[in-house]
Amino acid sequence: MSASNTPRVPYTRLAADAFKGLLATSKAVHDSSLDHQLQELVFLRVSQINGCGYCMDMHATALRKAGIEPRKLDTLPAWHESRFFDERERAALGWAEALTRLPDGAPSDVAFNALAPHFDEKGISDLSMAVAVINAWNRLGAGLLPPLP
Repeated sequence: MSASNTPRVPYTRLAADAFKGLLATSKAVHDSSLDHQLQELVFLRVSQINGCGYCMDMHATALRKAGIEPRKLDTLPAWHESRFFDERERAALGWAEALTRLPDGAPSDVAFNALAPHFDEKGISDLSMAVAVINAWNRLGAGLLPPLP
């Protein structure tokens, strides 16, 4: 990992149009039907899986500022066993992990069907877009190493 104050390449400038498009997509996800804390939990969990330190720092900080229970934040990597997550969050986190770990194969019907009691089709679409956008940001953060603020 680089301890530099600059990314490996100035991608925000060199791929400016794509970067602006990703920012616009992120704004649309943030403005979607998903509540802020659930979005941040999904963003943090996906970032943990992908090993993106920049994104982990950003989303854990946002959750702390939003007043998340510290034990909930601390047990996020083990949400399957943690009593601090409700069924809606579990369904969303399960789907986020399944979409992130595609080398394991397409997400199972079990993971998809777990969403139905908690999300309508719009919610499932918004959640899937949230997972897609954080995966894109993770690839930039883990690959091009923007400095932590």
